[in-house]
Amino acid sequence: MSMPETEAAGVEAFGYKQELKRSLSLFDLLVYGLVFIVPGAPIAVFGIVFNASKGMVPLVYFIGLIAMVFTALSYMTMSRAFPVAGSVYTYAARSIGELAGFIAGWAMLLDYLLLPTLTYVVCAIAMHATWPVVPEPVWVVSLIAVSTIVNYFGIEATARTNFVLLALQLVLLVVFMGLGVRALAHGTGGAHLALAPVFDPTVLTPGLIFGALSLAVLSFLGFDAISTLSEEARGGAPAIGRATILSLCVSAVLFMAQTYLASLFVLGRTQFAPGAATNEAFYNVAALIGGYWLKFAITVPGVLIGGIAGALSAQAATARLLYSMARDGKLPRALAHVHPIRKVPERAVFLVAAVTLVLGTLMLDKLELLTSMVSFGALIGFLLLHVSVLVWFARGSNRDWLRHVAVPFAGFAIIAYVLWNAEANAKTAGLSWLAAGLLYYAVLRMLGRRRVSVLPV
Repeated sequence: MSMPETEAAGVEAFGYKQELKRSLSLFDLLVYGLVFIVPGAPIAVFGIVFNASKGMVPLVYFIGLIAMVFTALSYMTMSRAFPVAGSVYTYAARSIGELAGFIAGWAMLLDYLLLPTLTYVVCAIAMHATWPVVPEPVWVVSLIAVSTIVNYFGIEATARTNFVLLALQLVLLVVFMGLGVRALAHGTGGAHLALAPVFDPTVLTPGLIFGALSLAVLSFLGFDAISTLSEEARGGAPAIGRATILSLCVSAVLFMAQTYLASLFVLGRTQFAPGAATNEAFYNVAALIGGYWLKFAITVPGVLIGGIAGALSAQAATARLLYSMARDGKLPRALAHVHPIRKVPERAVFLVAAVTLVLGTLMLDKLELLTSMVSFGALIGFLLLHVSVLVWFARGSNRDWLRHVAVPFAGFAIIAYVLWNAEANAKTAGLSWLAAGLLYYAVLRMLGRRRVSVLPV
C-alpha cells in the first residue's frame, strides 16, 4: 500500500475491524482537546512560571505554543498516514518497527495512566483543604467513580459531559477576565497596561527563554490525546489533524490572555516569595480583583470542574491506547473487547479506573514525583513521534521537505532539550518504567506474540 493510499484508507486497510463508533465531530474533538489541556491550567502554576520567567508569564506560553506547534504538525501528518487508534504507539510501530512502537506505547502509558492519577490527587488535596472533614481518599474514589461511569456509557456521553464541563470552565474564565478588565480600568492595586509581562529587556536573556521553555511545553500536555480517537472521528484523519492544531492554538490564546491580565496586577516585581506566596499567586490576584468570593470560585469549583474534565478525557484516551495495544497482542487481548451496544472498550476503561484508584490512594503525598513522571512519558512519546515522521516519509518519493524533514527535526530537537533538562527523579523513575517495559516485551517475544508489520511502500 502506498503512502497516499494510507491517508484515505479506513482501519480495514490496516488489518482491523471498525468496532468503535464514528460519532465525534470536529467540534467534539476540539472540546475534548481543550478539556484535556484544561483552559485554566496556568492558574495553579502561575507563581512558579512567574518566578522562572522574571514576570514574563505570557511570553512563556507564547514560546510554548511555538515549540509545540512542531509536535502538533507531526501528529497531524501521522494521523493522516495511519488513521487508526493508538496514537504514537501505532505511528512508531508502523513506521519504525515493532520495538519502537512498543516503547512509544509503554512511555505514553506512563503519561496517560498517571495523568488522571495526578488530576485526582490535585483535586483531592484542594477539596480536603476546603472541607477537612472529608478524607482525601474519599475524593479520589468519588472522582474516579464519576469518570468511569461517564466513560462506560460511550464516547458520545463523554463528549456531552466534556462540553458542559468546558463551558463551566470558560464561564469562570470570562468572569475573571471581565472583573479583571474592570479592576484594570480603575487602576486597582496600581494595575495599568504595560509591555513588561510580554517583553522586559532588562531581564530577558537566552538562558531565561530556554529555561522557561520546559515549563511552557509541559503546560500544553494533553492536546496529543486527540489522536487516540481516530477511529471515532466522523471526519477521519483530517478532523483529527485540525482539532489537534486548533486545541493547541486556542488553549495558548486563553493561557496568554489570563496570565497577561493577572500579571498587570503585580507589576514592578519579578519574584514571589517561596511557599504560599508563589503557590497562591493567581488566587491572590483574583481576591484583589473580585474579593474573596472570586478567589473561592476559582480555587474550589474551578479546580473541581477542571479536574473532573481532565480526568474524564484522560481515562478515555488511556482506554483507547490500551485497546490498541491489546488488539495488536502487546497487552492481554481481553482489553481489546468492545461493548457490543455502547461501542466502548469497557474492560480497558475499568482497568484504568482500577489502576488510578490504587495509584491515587498510594501517591497522595507524592505530587512532585507524579508530575515529573507524567512529563517524562509524554516527552519520550513525542520524540518517537518525530522519528516516525522522518523514517516513514524517507521511504517514499512524495516527501515534503518542510513537513516531513524540517518540522520533525525541529520538534525532536526541542523535545530532546526539554527531556535532557528534566528533573533527576523524573529520569530515574521514567527509565525504570521503560526498563520494566522492555522486560515485559522480551517475555512477549518469548511467548511468540504476533508482530505488528510495517506497511510496505
